[in-house]
Amino acid sequence: MKTCPYARQVRHCVGIAIPGAKQLNNHQRISLTGSGLYAGIGLALSLTLSGCAVGPDFRAPDAPAGANGNAYTPTPISTQTDSAQGFAGDAQRFASGKDIPADWWTVFHSNELDQLVRAAFAHNPSMAGAQAALRQAQENLKAEGGSLLYPNVTGQLGAERQHASAVSTFTPSGEVFNVYTGSLNVSYTVDVFGATRRTLEGLQAAVDYQRYQLEATYITLSSNVVVTAIREASARGQLKATKEVLESQEKELAVIEKQYAIGAIPRTTLLTQRNQVAQIRVTLPPLEKALAQAQHQLSVYVGKLPSESGMPEFDLETLQLPQELPVSLPSNLVRQRPDIRASEALLHEASAQVGVATANQYPQITLSGSYGAAALTPGKLFNGNSTFWSLGAGLTAPLFNAGSLSAKRRAAVAAYDQASAQYQTTVLGAFQNVADTLRALESDATTLKAQMDVEALARESMELTTKQYHLGGTSYLVLVDAERNYQQAHVALVQAQAARYTDTAALFQALGGGWWNRPAPTDTAAVAANEKKN
Repeated sequence: MKTCPYARQVRHCVGIAIPGAKQLNNHQRISLTGSGLYAGIGLALSLTLSGCAVGPDFRAPDAPAGANGNAYTPTPISTQTDSAQGFAGDAQRFASGKDIPADWWTVFHSNELDQLVRAAFAHNPSMAGAQAALRQAQENLKAEGGSLLYPNVTGQLGAERQHASAVSTFTPSGEVFNVYTGSLNVSYTVDVFGATRRTLEGLQAAVDYQRYQLEATYITLSSNVVVTAIREASARGQLKATKEVLESQEKELAVIEKQYAIGAIPRTTLLTQRNQVAQIRVTLPPLEKALAQAQHQLSVYVGKLPSESGMPEFDLETLQLPQELPVSLPSNLVRQRPDIRASEALLHEASAQVGVATANQYPQITLSGSYGAAALTPGKLFNGNSTFWSLGAGLTAPLFNAGSLSAKRRAAVAAYDQASAQYQTTVLGAFQNVADTLRALESDATTLKAQMDVEALARESMELTTKQYHLGGTSYLVLVDAERNYQQAHVALVQAQAARYTDTAALFQALGGGWWNRPAPTDTAAVAANEKKN
């Protein structure tokens, strides 16, 4: 699209003068008469064909200058994470530049998780809402395109009964008669300076925004389902680990109670063990609460009430940790993140509004015509002598508006600047999101390796201390302390294992979720409506 300079006069933009123009009044209207009518029509056609549109032509922002390399962080990340012996201890390799699958959650190799994500796509209300918002934007674009790009044609039929006065009819009591009319009216506003094109450009940008919002909904929903499933598995794992420790401590308590009953140990030992068991039991309700809340949340994600049954249960052991993680190039991130693309669409819409506000400062040309008939009886309505027609062209120019149009244009420019700042904020946040996740994955692997060592040492220490206590080689307080350390280390190990899964899912979300590899989203509500009609 060719951009016109911000000229003060029409001739500076189109290089043509308007012959036959005569100013009528102070209401900013100019009529074209005689030769000016044909000149105005010719002018309108030439301007339309010239494709002149004032205002800025939008160009997608470039990737940040610092995104030309392969690193998201000040120091490059390792090619792979640490590894450790045991569950979820495999090293994860970072594959720079590798593409991301659209169904990224399948890397965990869980059929139940895959079915749950797809069920959420089909039944979650937020998906239906995002699809409806996209349909609304598309229909608004169609509506405005139909009314602005093409002439408006209206048909009119009328019948009136009138009483004419004696003065006009020259009869003593006047005259009563009927008037029948039928006409076809056409009007069209020529898009000389691109106001229509800029308006439609802005509406198309609004459609793009809703489309990327829909893609963001897909990614957010799938990520939420995966992370919540991992959170449920983590809560179940921690609950299982805690119950195992509790069971061991309750067996120990039973032995101590027997020993106390025969007077072999003091009451302080019994109370210490009872306190130990009570402290472990008090950690169960929060874990059960977290497990129940995760299950309820999964039900809502798939469009069900929490009371409905049939939801799968997840264990960390049933999820496979992917050993290779794709990492997009930083220069590609701005095209992959739907939130960045949505912010770019808002920037495009703001740019188009600057064009609209600029075009409103220039004259507008409207062509009109009508053809019809008027008669006193219906039978004579289509008589050749009853026909009438008209052709016209009008030019409306802003002569004085107390600076309101200029102020509106400045406001549009300010809105563009605001959208530009918001776009930059979104981009910076996206790069931070990826950098944080990559560092978290490195840290998770290192933490898990260390936590495995802590858990193994705590277990060995507890077992050795237990043997020593039974042989009388150590105090009961030392045993209690060893058991407490093992319980904490055992639960912390489950948390460290879950963190690797959670941050793996977060990386796929941070890189855009591979939406560009998925076919166009299916509007489930529209499909259901069409099936109902058929």
